Formats: sequence, C-alpha cells, structure tokens
Amino acid sequence: MERLWAPWRAQYVSSVAHAESGCFLCEVLQSDSSRDRELLVVARWDHCFAILNRYPYNSGHVMVAPHRHVGDLEELSEAELCVLMLRTRDVVQALRRAFSPHGFNIGLNIGRAAGAGLPEHIHVHIVPRWHGDTNFLPVTADVKVVSHALEDVYERLRAELQQ
Repeated sequence: MERLWAPWRAQYVSSVAHAESGCFLCEVLQSDSSRDRELLVVARWDHCFAILNRYPYNSGHVMVAPHRHVGDLEELSEAELCVLMLRTRDVVQALRRAFSPHGFNIGLNIGRAAGAGLPEHIHVHIVPRWHGDTNFLPVTADVKVVSHALEDVYERLRAELQQ
C-alpha cells in the first residue's frame, strides 16, 4: 500500500485537541503589529483585519474578521457589516492581482453545527480557486495539495494590500 503524507495535519489536529478557551483572533488583535508576519496578519484596518489561514484549504486562504468579538451577523452594526464586506472585496481584488485565481469560495460558518471552528468570533473565509485545483487526493487519501508556501502568500498578498 502506498502512503501519502500530510504532516501539517498532525500539527493541526494537535492544536485543535489542545486549544485553549481563548480566541486566537482577539489574541492577534491585541498583539503588536510588529508580530504580523509571525501571526500571518496581512492587513489591519479600522473595525476589521485580514489574516492568512494557517491550515489553508487552498493557497491564499484568507480570513477577514471584525475587531469586535461577536459570533453572529446580527450582532454586527450596519457600519461593521459594511466595512467587513468592503474589506472582503479588497482582499479578493488583492488575491486576483497576486495569484490570478479563476474563482473564489467566500463564506461564513456561523455556529459549530455549520462548521465554525471558532464560533464565538465571526469571520469571512476567502478561498481562491483554480481550474483543476482539486483531484482524487482529498477523496481517497484525505490529503490536500497546497501549492504556495504561507511565507510566499504572505509576502505577495501583503504587498498588494498595501497599495
């Protein structure tokens, strides 16, 4: 039998199993911006920020989150909701310039039953997609090939968002 290795999964499973009760998004917000590279924060704005997903579904997987620690859309003010969507659009435009994806999956997982890994702090997932970026590996081997290193994605996307 052939084996297909995905060593990042062990780190992810371990981190989920031993996750503390704190909110990693709030912890990032409270950190000094000099740690943005380490924390994968690609942009900080008034009312929200953008951070790379450390365990991406695809290259360039970004999350845009409001500053306020709320778990549902109804808890956001109209101004916060508007800024969240405008910044999501900004990230999409930057991803287009940096990586030329053919499409995007954009969405929110609200509540644990909907797949939210952090149900207490709402965030928008932006996942760039390319023709042919899926194959049999996720179905048969529970392995996903991510073609860009996080460091490369960070550098390219941050440069685009600073323009």
